[in-house]
Amino acid sequence: MSVFDPTAHNQSPADGSIALRRDRAQAAKRLNRMEALAGYALAGPAFLLILILFILPVFAVFVIATTDWQFGATTLSFVGLANFREVFGDADFRAALINTIVYVMMVVPGTVILGLAIALLIESGQSLRSFYRAIHFLPFMATLAAMAVAWEALLHPTIGLVNQTLASLGLPTANWLRDEDTVLPVLALIGIWQNLGFAMVLFLAGLKAIPQDLYDAADIDGADLWIDRLRTVTLPMLGPVTMFVVIVMALRAFETFDTIEILTQGGPGHASDVLVYTLYRESFEYLRTGYGAAVTVVFLMIVVALTLIQARIMDKRVHYQ
Repeated sequence: MSVFDPTAHNQSPADGSIALRRDRAQAAKRLNRMEALAGYALAGPAFLLILILFILPVFAVFVIATTDWQFGATTLSFVGLANFREVFGDADFRAALINTIVYVMMVVPGTVILGLAIALLIESGQSLRSFYRAIHFLPFMATLAAMAVAWEALLHPTIGLVNQTLASLGLPTANWLRDEDTVLPVLALIGIWQNLGFAMVLFLAGLKAIPQDLYDAADIDGADLWIDRLRTVTLPMLGPVTMFVVIVMALRAFETFDTIEILTQGGPGHASDVLVYTLYRESFEYLRTGYGAAVTVVFLMIVVALTLIQARIMDKRVHYQ
């Protein structure tokens, strides 16, 4: 004798498929929730480090820049934008900003041009490539403080090798690090020397990425001379690498500090004062931490602007290619 089940009789195949889809949707939601939790768990430590080491310090600098706090003081007062008005009205800050721009304008072109030239010379040769790469890259690997001391000895006004060599050749000598007309170009020369190996390595990597087929096609089209191949193939293909080198060298030039601190301390007469040394002096020597934080904010804005310019230009090149 069969038992009649009204529920089973009334259930249609459509109802079963709806229930199945509902179960699958719930399972998918649970899976997505578990994946999200796993992602948060994996990204959490990195985000926490970024928060502690970068975001909170930057926020603290912005806050301190709106106060009159002095390093070591137990009290402070909110002064709003007074520090920024003082910064832009300060002749010493304007001199440091101009010196920084001039320094960057000397270091970046010199480093890029010489780095590219050395990379081309090394790549065109067939022997001792590794030796030449190592020799030119050593200054970048060396401790800049120790190298600055060596440069100080070389540039000594009386016993330095540079002046002794010039005097033996009958050429005029100078007190290179104590003359307002020569101190910044000399520091820029040291900056070029220190960054040259890094630029060379980047250009060598870019040269390795250029397909040989392009040079073969240029030969077929009549580009027989090296200058023609350089103009039609090498330089256009090195465009993205060159832009990257320019931005990186500019950032490194803006951040120069070691050589200024060891060799000149911003002198003579603020002739070698730059932004990073200014914010260091104001914050840790004069203990004007609020003012130094305002200088830091201005410096940070310049660095962020350069980074955004790099990202925008590189993005345009990627879309163009």
